[in-house]
Amino acid sequence: MSMSTTAQPSTESKESRLKRYLRDRAEDGELYFKGKFIAEDVGMSPKEIGALMVKLSDSVSDLEIEKWSYTSATTWRVAPA
Repeated sequence: MSMSTTAQPSTESKESRLKRYLRDRAEDGELYFKGKFIAEDVGMSPKEIGALMVKLSDSVSDLEIEKWSYTSATTWRVAPA
């Protein structure tokens, strides 16, 4: 089965995929991560994840999203709101 027919390369699907991933992972409490460590899980580059996280921190009401630290790569903190 070819994935290319169903995969939508639009930013919308990447955004919703990242949102779903974060909601699933933060269900049990807070989550700390660097983009490069979840890049493979969500199928995006760390750069894409960083840009989307900034966007999501403004638009998602059921999650708390904040930049936690900047050492070498940004660490994000996500928790249920």
